[in-house]
Amino acid sequence: MTPSFSQSTEATEALTSFGSRTDIGLTREQNEDSLVVAAPLFVVADGMGGHEAGEVASEIAVSAISEYAPSTADAEALGHAVEVANREVIDATLSGRGREGMGTTCTAAILEGNRLVIAQVGDSRAYVLHDGKLSQITRDHSLVADMVESGQITREQARYHPNRSVITRALGSDVNMQPDLYEITIEEGDRVLLCSDGLTSMLLDEEIRDVMVANPDPQACAEGLVEAALAAGGLDNVTVIVVKADDARPKQQRKMARRTKITLACVLVAVVACIALAVWGGMRYLYNSAYLAESDQGYVQVYRGVPGEVLGFSYSLLVESTDIPVDELNSSAADNIRNNLRVGSLDEALDLVKSYREQIKDRHSAPTAGSGSPDSAADSNAPDAPAGQDAADATVNQDASSQQAAQGGGQ
Repeated sequence: MTPSFSQSTEATEALTSFGSRTDIGLTREQNEDSLVVAAPLFVVADGMGGHEAGEVASEIAVSAISEYAPSTADAEALGHAVEVANREVIDATLSGRGREGMGTTCTAAILEGNRLVIAQVGDSRAYVLHDGKLSQITRDHSLVADMVESGQITREQARYHPNRSVITRALGSDVNMQPDLYEITIEEGDRVLLCSDGLTSMLLDEEIRDVMVANPDPQACAEGLVEAALAAGGLDNVTVIVVKADDARPKQQRKMARRTKITLACVLVAVVACIALAVWGGMRYLYNSAYLAESDQGYVQVYRGVPGEVLGFSYSLLVESTDIPVDELNSSAADNIRNNLRVGSLDEALDLVKSYREQIKDRHSAPTAGSGSPDSAADSNAPDAPAGQDAADATVNQDASSQQAAQGGGQ
């Protein structure tokens, strides 16, 4: 087995791991690929120019990008770091470090939360795997890629074309070189793949997708991709970095997310407490309220709660069905009870019932008509009237007899 190098790094406070591996392949004498795995920065560089050239160019490039790359997902700043790397590769050639004509591809990415920015030169690629679908983000700066875009050859023909290794843009070739910049938003759980052409020249995109789907762990995925490239022939150095979408979130952002969650939880607790308090207050009000109503038989009934329905529910409980006929109450009280007389408490309702009973009792125990003080006094003298009348009648009779006697004597 050809010696290989693998690296698995877990961010100090990351939620998930990311993985990487680089391998010399089965036909090359040295590994001209270099990589950076320093969340949130990830870089793959594939050197060109042969021994003591390609590997020097790729090492210079990743070193410069590591030094000048921003700490946040800023595409312009990342592109500037790649431009600095390009000048340093050119300067190294002019100063005799390495060899003339050396250069390197470069695909640099910063992943911050769900924000991904990429600066890319050459044919090292960046992919995103989302919901099992693999999408190529970058565009190859190569002769065969231009030929595919112009319709001269197919993508399948490009894999075996004799000029497939001809790069149209690379670090170290042009002082005015500009990288392509990409800014995309990805979702939690998506995986980002950065790789050299040692992978994509050996495997179709469909095969890369199958390996990634079968290996959800980033390090296992990186290992599986390299092994698949070697099994397919390993004709070139192969370098792979796999990162989950939430791996490189900075500490400050995670703290803000936690604070947001805590705030939302506190708000939720406060809302629940307010609802519970409102429900408790409402139930207490309903429990302490009372009303009087008329039964179907026409008697006063005492209920705890309120009449009718509240939010579609009935909140009343029969406490007492009295023997007080509503018809025997005064008209005002009777009308109120027939309309469900609401009172402040059950005690108040019971007091009203007690007062109704006393009123009816008093009415029943009062003297009947024709008896009582003035009328009674008049009635008590009634038996003496016949005696006085008899005396008057006797007097009249006596006077009449005397008159008759006087008349008889004169005759």
